[in-house]
Amino acid sequence: MPSSDNYKRNYKRERQVALKSPASNRAANNSRKKARRILEKKGVVKKGDGKEVDHKNGNPKDNRKSNLRVKSAKSNRSFSRKTNSKKYGNGKRKS
Repeated sequence: MPSSDNYKRNYKRERQVALKSPASNRAANNSRKKARRILEKKGVVKKGDGKEVDHKNGNPKDNRKSNLRVKSAKSNRSFSRKTNSKKYGNGKRKS
């Protein structure tokens, strides 16, 4: 378990699992990393600062400057990721 003293991460296994994930997941992950690099170059965020880049419209592939903002990790993960979430629209379930 990660919380135990003798736990050691297996980075090789994590990489193998990531490579087996669907191409769409890899593309979205690469896009999120690209957004982070964009804001790092602008000097808005720094490596290891504990902040995350948030996509206002929830689409990780939309890396327009107007769609990116910096949030703390806690606030970026505090909303529901379901499709009926207010972040992704008006809070009503899509039919």
